[in-house]
Amino acid sequence: MALKQWPHEQMEGVFSSTLCLSLSFFISVLLLFKLARRSKPKTNLNLPPFPPKLPFIGNLHQFGTLPHRSLRDLSLKYGEMMMLQLGQMQTPTLVVSSVDVVTEIMKTHDLTFSDRPQNTAAKILLYGCKNIAFALYGEKWRQKRKICVLELLSTKRVQSFLHIREEEVGELVKKLREASSSDAIVNLSEMIMTTSNNIVCKVALGRKFGGDGYSRVKELARDVMIHLTAFTVKDYFPWLGWIDVVTGKIGKYKATAAALDGVFDEVIAERMRARKEGEDSKKKDFVDILLQLQENKMLSTDLTKNDLKSILTVCVGNDIFTLKKYFTTVTF
Repeated sequence: MALKQWPHEQMEGVFSSTLCLSLSFFISVLLLFKLARRSKPKTNLNLPPFPPKLPFIGNLHQFGTLPHRSLRDLSLKYGEMMMLQLGQMQTPTLVVSSVDVVTEIMKTHDLTFSDRPQNTAAKILLYGCKNIAFALYGEKWRQKRKICVLELLSTKRVQSFLHIREEEVGELVKKLREASSSDAIVNLSEMIMTTSNNIVCKVALGRKFGGDGYSRVKELARDVMIHLTAFTVKDYFPWLGWIDVVTGKIGKYKATAAALDGVFDEVIAERMRARKEGEDSKKKDFVDILLQLQENKMLSTDLTKNDLKSILTVCVGNDIFTLKKYFTTVTF
């Protein structure tokens, strides 16, 4: 009603002003876009081929329910080396499907590809990515790798844990003998997994964690590996990170991290108490070795308590999950 009361000249002026403002805004956006593109340094990079990507999501729409098969199908079309953009991540993702190329990357150019992306789950579960798998290459990383190679996983150290392996295998054979004499049905895969997990726990933490304690460590190790491979929205769309909080995913990560941290704190406190009381056992586990290195200051860099626990996370979480995954695929 109010517009009808305006003079024709006044309405024409309003429409003209609005049109001019809209055109000015549109032209300004185009100019800014062109200037931004010109300001980028021109580099003649010989990049591998890449599938067409969409705005905002990149190449995520080309992943199916089985990502490894989707990557295989894409590699058949675009070659054994291709570039992908996953979400709004600024860092491109290189996908290699050739054994020869992977060998060259891991041996010849290992320093260039040494760093692994630090995702949200790893930062929460692995003490800010302080473990060997996710830590950035540098002096700290080299020191931790040296500890694992020379102090924890050397041939001499593995041989020192022979008594643990013999003891656990002996118990397994005893259970099988008892089951055989009573014609009982046994789940051989489960029994072998239990034996393997017990060996890892005793070597790393000095405990078998039998009963409820063992189940707790086994489930925590399983949850850590599941969380590390889960899809977290924040990793691909940083400004949508609140979705992970609302859905409870961040809460699950923090709960698992707190529970595993409690196990490590309990074991470390018990071992430190034993060392103060003079109960120094000749059969040392990983916790004893790490505490001895820390106390004697035998390292070029100081290791904090979280550094020690991050190393134990790899020893316990990764090894238990790998053994379990392997044995569940074996048919007896």
